[in-house]
Amino acid sequence: MKQSWWARLAQLGLLALWTCMWLVQGCGPGPGYGIRSRARKLTAMHYKQFFPNFSENNLGASGRAEGKITRTSERFNELVCNYNPDIVFKDEENTNADRFMNKRCKDCLNRLAIAVMNQWPGVHLRVTEAWDEDGHHPPGSLHYEGRAVDITTDDRETEKYGLLAQLAVEAGFDWVHYESKYHIHCSVKADHSVAVEKGGCFPGWARVTVAGGMQKSLSSLAAGDRVMALSGTGQVVLSQVLLFLHQDQESWSTFLSLETEDGHRLALTPHHLVFLAPHCRLNSSEYQAQFASRAKTGDCVLIHTAEAQIRPSRIISVSEEESVGVYAPLTEAGSVFVEGVLASSYALVDDHRLAHWAFGPVRLLSSLNQLLWGETRKGQQTTDSKTACTKTYCSTLAAKDRAGVCVNNVTLYKQDYLSEPLRMEMKEKQTSDVHWYAKLLYSLGCIFLDSNSFHP
Repeated sequence: MKQSWWARLAQLGLLALWTCMWLVQGCGPGPGYGIRSRARKLTAMHYKQFFPNFSENNLGASGRAEGKITRTSERFNELVCNYNPDIVFKDEENTNADRFMNKRCKDCLNRLAIAVMNQWPGVHLRVTEAWDEDGHHPPGSLHYEGRAVDITTDDRETEKYGLLAQLAVEAGFDWVHYESKYHIHCSVKADHSVAVEKGGCFPGWARVTVAGGMQKSLSSLAAGDRVMALSGTGQVVLSQVLLFLHQDQESWSTFLSLETEDGHRLALTPHHLVFLAPHCRLNSSEYQAQFASRAKTGDCVLIHTAEAQIRPSRIISVSEEESVGVYAPLTEAGSVFVEGVLASSYALVDDHRLAHWAFGPVRLLSSLNQLLWGETRKGQQTTDSKTACTKTYCSTLAAKDRAGVCVNNVTLYKQDYLSEPLRMEMKEKQTSDVHWYAKLLYSLGCIFLDSNSFHP
């Protein structure tokens, strides 16, 4: 039954209340999800205090250690060298080891360098220890992976270190510990961690079926388009694309390629959810959403036919491939047929129903938009989405492999003593590839859900 006008207004009021509550939580320490309207006074951390209030290897902090990286290991290529002239590197080994770190650590460190010079003009950030190749730390230390740094200020005034620790939290480090009177310890998640930049995605060339039975690549898909999906009752429907949980035109990723006996080939990231069953039966309720990394030869997936019906198909091969472009459309139904194969809109967490419930406010907002503005907004949304996509692409190209100084579209401004390379960086704008609400839900999930709920 169609809802009355007052009921819709009640939903709008609840949505406004929900938005305020979540944005407040998103404005906490670190690169949050709201934009602060004015600067706030920083509170220095106390000696031996750490933030967040978990152990360093907790998923809600920097996550598990993944093993030591040496100069001869393949993972050494994952490390980048930080040549920021505004940071003093101790490098007592004279091997440049202290300049090696993962990309996330480099980005956080560069933001912190700006914050330090803003806080104390003429003072620079100093790194005393970063990547450790000599075994000076206990087993399991993130220093062995280039994910941890020990920092001070270059004037070595210890009374500044409490505030320095808080600035590190603001700069986006995933775990900060005032562990010594002589330095601050900071660490980050792994670059490929599902909590950092990677969402579950499909490649840009992958196609979906839109209204009229036409095929459209994900790289050309826009919010407001209707794509073939499966409803909660097991019916093939055309479901509206509400937004993109992840959208990046030039990012390279490793995808799993699932090829079926009917010639369908679905490519998706290992931590994306796909509907699988051990037996090829027609009952859609028997197909459970599982991480793509768990798919194996002999498992069955659901595909759609030209008559908009579904039928099972067996996987005959599972392989890896690299491709450019990563896209994760969120549909109203929570599912989507990609290359004819049914997949979930969600990733990272192994519970499709929980994820669909958590995105309920997004669906409510979409229904309110349709109620208030109707279908006349669709064309404008499509145009705006394409424009935003173009801007994202140009911004990403301009910012590639540079010291990031933007946090969720909030620029950290530095004064006249900013070095020329970073001053040029300040003129460039970046956009977040992963939707802020998806990031927020993941952060909350790390706190309230068991670690086994996430992709290993």
